[in-house]
Amino acid sequence: MALGPRLDLRQSQSLVMTPQLQQAIKLLALSNLELDAYLAEALEGNPLLDTASGDSDAGPEDPAPEAPAAEAASLDADQALAADGGASDDLDVDLGAESFHHDSASDSVGLSGDSEGIDFDSFAEESDSLYEHLLAQVGERFSGLEALIAEQLIAMIDEAGYLRADLSELAQRLGVPLALVENVLAGVQCFDPSGVGGRDLAECIAIQAREADRYDPAMATMIAHLDLVAKGAFPQLKRICGVDDEDLADMIRELRGYDPKPGLRFGGGTTQAVVPDLYVRQTAKGWAVEINSGTLPRLLVNRRYYSELAQGAAAKSKAWLSEQLAGANWLVRALDQRQRTIVKVASAIVKQQEGFFLHGVAHMRPLTLRQVAEEIGMHESTVSRVTSNKYLSCARGLFELKYFFSSGISAVEGDGAVSAEAVKSRIKAMIEGEDAKAILSDETIAQKLSAEGHDIARRTVVKYREAMGYGSSVQRRRQKALAG
Repeated sequence: MALGPRLDLRQSQSLVMTPQLQQAIKLLALSNLELDAYLAEALEGNPLLDTASGDSDAGPEDPAPEAPAAEAASLDADQALAADGGASDDLDVDLGAESFHHDSASDSVGLSGDSEGIDFDSFAEESDSLYEHLLAQVGERFSGLEALIAEQLIAMIDEAGYLRADLSELAQRLGVPLALVENVLAGVQCFDPSGVGGRDLAECIAIQAREADRYDPAMATMIAHLDLVAKGAFPQLKRICGVDDEDLADMIRELRGYDPKPGLRFGGGTTQAVVPDLYVRQTAKGWAVEINSGTLPRLLVNRRYYSELAQGAAAKSKAWLSEQLAGANWLVRALDQRQRTIVKVASAIVKQQEGFFLHGVAHMRPLTLRQVAEEIGMHESTVSRVTSNKYLSCARGLFELKYFFSSGISAVEGDGAVSAEAVKSRIKAMIEGEDAKAILSDETIAQKLSAEGHDIARRTVVKYREAMGYGSSVQRRRQKALAG
């Protein structure tokens, strides 16, 4: 076979993601609040984009396409979802017959002529951080060098209220006697909240006991042996503290009233409520799913402004304007498609989990991304992006869309299965309803679930129990004894 240079033609296919496609995928994964920030940047960068509430006029003779701010769908439990391409008449909400959200949950609440409803953000208050709260008290007790030492100590108190510092190192760094640092710390430990500045749990509790005038020798001994309290070693505690059963019970009740993490009362910032991206409500026609457009501006493409700028513009300027117009049109279409896709995915979830919306978590079904993707004819990755960082508000509360996807626990008999969330709910009910004298072991819980028709192993019970924050049977028995 001869060797030499030659030219060959080959055909191949490849999937190339254009910048616009990449941007559309990014929009799909954003929550409504994140999308609002993205659109604010887009409005600043593109002069042809405008909002429906803006001052500029798109012109009645040349209406601009508008991204639907509230894409609503009504899902009948006995009907399949509408085909791709937009919401059909069957998916529209009868606004004349059913009162429903139009822009946000607050739209149905009016205030004597105020059509904007209640501004819930006005209730949010900027709260002081623990550092700021403690710093404000320094001037009331210290001055000069002591105030400087106090500020240094406060800077080394963590969010729980514990001092995380070596006093010897601090004294050496500041060039002051260790006794002076210890005296200042004793003063800081008298600040509000009670217990702040403790170097460990025992010292934190002891500070609170002193302020409550309950730090007698017996209480001091108990605080020094908190490990025995945790173990529930009551006979040993009675012997060490020199008290009887009644006094020990009284001391334990007093101990339980103290705050082990006093600093956590201070958040240090504005409380941010979770804003739902979707609203779900049962109507006469079935289940209605609506996008929460209260957090989104209504975008318009200002074609009149484009015509004014294009007249007499240079070729380079016209090319730039055409690019901006194409980008504005694409963004409006991308937002429209995003709304429709989210409503379609949410409608499929509501249809699959109708038992949850009607009767609660005990009737939740196993559900996977693949099942929803196959039902609506989309890729599994698209469903995953839609359900990320999105929250759904319904009569039962506020839930992340990911919450409705869980593995299944097979039934003892038959081919049926129940959601893992439903099993967790049953385990929680068993633990919270158990008697202090009859604490359920993991094996007993597994047997009870098996008797109810759930094929579940003991190690799975342990995994679910720990995920919900419940201790073992031994730990719960100690907690019940302390509570008693």
